[in-house]
Amino acid sequence: MIADNVKKTLAEIANGNPYGEKITLVAATKTRTPEEINEAIAAGVTDIGENRVQEFRDKFDLVRGANRHFIGHLQTNKIKYLIGKCYLIHSLDRFDLADELQKRAEKADWTADCLIEVNIGNELSKSGFSLENVQDAYQNLVKYPNIRIRGLMGMLPICEDTQHLRSLCLSMRKIYDTIKEQDENICYLSMGMSGDWKLCVECGSNMIRLGTSLFGPRKIQLPVND
Repeated sequence: MIADNVKKTLAEIANGNPYGEKITLVAATKTRTPEEINEAIAAGVTDIGENRVQEFRDKFDLVRGANRHFIGHLQTNKIKYLIGKCYLIHSLDRFDLADELQKRAEKADWTADCLIEVNIGNELSKSGFSLENVQDAYQNLVKYPNIRIRGLMGMLPICEDTQHLRSLCLSMRKIYDTIKEQDENICYLSMGMSGDWKLCVECGSNMIRLGTSLFGPRKIQLPVND
């Protein structure tokens, strides 16, 4: 099942987005076993993303052949487990996190590739910079010598108003294009999960994070203690 789902999704995104950009599929591997993840990689997945640092750490040596992303909320005291091991951190959502990441990365002589997390729908339950403030945030975050900003990440709110969601996506794409024009390092707009990725791709996303679409429903739930 996993292999079939991966191959189907890769075929669907093979032609890229309307902006002529390649779409990167990141398999969201929260609660998934190393065996499931390795099956997805064998089927063509090149990038995997964990939501919890403990899972990132525990599975690291059990999974081979993929770029490792961190796609969940990151606590400052957990940064040490990602240093030197993470291809892309999707959730740079505040300046105190940037301060600690800079300190740890500089000490390790490593550059952290990051996406600025944007709270697209201004939801109280989600972290990230607002659409209105993200460009100012970029101007400050790009000054950190050991942090390299590679683009933006966002999660759409749960909403049945497709036009509203489309408007939010296009606003993200507009900001992404504005930043990209001034920074050659900008290349990723990470937007789209299992329930909304097609809409996001239509509006210019070039990186999607899929879990259920590839692996099926989660069989277990881990306690939130990471």
